[in-house]
Amino acid sequence: MTEQGPSFDVIVIGGSQAGLAIGYHLARRGARFAILDVGPDIGHAWSSRWDSLKLFTPARYSGLPGMAFPAPEDTYPSKDDVGSYLTSYASSFDLPVKLNAKVVSLEQTGDKYLVRTADGVFGADQVVVATGPFQIPFVPPIVDEPDGEVFQIHSAGYRNPDQVPGGEVLVVGGGNSGFQIAEELSATRRVTLAVGQRVPALPQRLLGKDLFWWLSGVGFMRLSTDSRLGRKASKRDVLIGSSPRKIRRSGVTLRSRLTKVVGRRAYFDGGSEQDVDAIVWATGYRSDFSWIDIPAVKGPDGGIVHSRGVTAAPGVFFIGLPWQHTRGSALIGFVKDDAAFIARRLEGRLKDPARLVGSDTDRI
Repeated sequence: MTEQGPSFDVIVIGGSQAGLAIGYHLARRGARFAILDVGPDIGHAWSSRWDSLKLFTPARYSGLPGMAFPAPEDTYPSKDDVGSYLTSYASSFDLPVKLNAKVVSLEQTGDKYLVRTADGVFGADQVVVATGPFQIPFVPPIVDEPDGEVFQIHSAGYRNPDQVPGGEVLVVGGGNSGFQIAEELSATRRVTLAVGQRVPALPQRLLGKDLFWWLSGVGFMRLSTDSRLGRKASKRDVLIGSSPRKIRRSGVTLRSRLTKVVGRRAYFDGGSEQDVDAIVWATGYRSDFSWIDIPAVKGPDGGIVHSRGVTAAPGVFFIGLPWQHTRGSALIGFVKDDAAFIARRLEGRLKDPARLVGSDTDRI
């Protein structure tokens, strides 16, 4: 395919929940659009995560616009349930998703945007980047003289305890994934969890109600980064359904920040140390937007500059970023609010806004 490839009103980069939510609105507006996703199937970002993963939002708070999550309201869907739901969602609304389409560059030429994949180049009047926050697995550079006998895996590649050898297992990372993986491994392993910074812990259920019932009821899920309280809240992570007390009850040893690993020896803040046979790095991800060659969307540090997903580049938008506008911006059941907001901005720039809703979209 050449530079004269298909051209669309809108190209959405990323086909998980945020990209599909935008697609729903674009389809209703009759836009000519395409959704490009790197995965081999819809929902791959979910189905490829660890086997026991469940949402910490119940089904009643896990639906995208136009389709409730097909499960009892007060149950917690598994990652496979989410993958199946996203597949059904795309099919139900006939969303034009192109799979195995890794975008390698986004650039501007005149009043058009060029989106380049390994297979070709697509033109668009507008672009929505919906790649989300989980892109490049991060491992801190603290391993010195690594012992080849020490098994290492990032949570991005972790599926189940069968992957991890027996002996002393060190899980590194104080977020929800670190606590959940450490608890799972503790059923069959001796496990230590290294936590660099303690974060507040909230119970999954309180007085018989799910946490998100309470958070929605008191207005926390609508708290935005436009407010001082919202900006303060956005700077702190929160554990949901996990806590130091609970993890200790599972037999996990808690230690402070891991400072270095030399051979098989792990060293921690405060002077403690121990030998380890395996390390699970639940140390999160780093964003990678180096493929975006549009200076107007980036700050001096290379980070994305936006206001609720709207950038200084006309027609370039983001969706699905953590705290893009509220706590729910990166959560499957709450991204609908940002999707509706961005869709209205897209609609205002469509060259043919009078196009009938439900008209056919171009296919690729």
